[in-house]
Amino acid sequence: MTALAPHRVIAPRILYFGTPVVLLSTLQEDGSPNLSPLSSAWALDDRLVLGLGGMGQGLSNLMRTREAVINLPAASQWRQVEALAPTTGRNPVPETKQAMGYSHEPRKFQRAGFTPVASDTVAPPRVGECPLQLEAVLLNVHSATVLSGGAAPGFAIAELRVTRVHAHERITVPGTHHVDVEQWQPLLYVFRHYVGTGAVLGRNFRAET
Repeated sequence: MTALAPHRVIAPRILYFGTPVVLLSTLQEDGSPNLSPLSSAWALDDRLVLGLGGMGQGLSNLMRTREAVINLPAASQWRQVEALAPTTGRNPVPETKQAMGYSHEPRKFQRAGFTPVASDTVAPPRVGECPLQLEAVLLNVHSATVLSGGAAPGFAIAELRVTRVHAHERITVPGTHHVDVEQWQPLLYVFRHYVGTGAVLGRNFRAET
């Protein structure tokens, strides 16, 4: 019998135990595109759930227009994602964000070296370089909390429905609608570090490829 590894109780400040990085495309009030890096996202069928910061322009845009594109970058694109990390589309920058080192950036696609590509079913553009791009519409914003006794905005949980999926040909199985998991290497966010995925280990009994 294998001995159990020793363990201890910890209290980490954040719980990003391994989540995909998302770039959320939305439209500003003047019609220009905004691009928000997110580290909280999961999917079930055609529904997506996103966690968004209450001070971010992405949430404001999403609630106003109810449309977005969820772009999933590859692991190799982490530097472009990090170029966006300390920026915000909100102007003026909230004092709390200023204290954290954020600055206003109205041209996020250009800053990260990404190309905006027209979407089919929603107004916000897709990130052409991202291997997966999910057009979506907002269904609900389930909650928004306020931390520190109302002094600092918290987070919102947004539910969206995917209306169209775009994928780079090289990450798909030819002749099918399946993603080739040996070719698709998503960027993951693990305790505020960027990591990629390793070799495929196995398959679930319901896998179709």
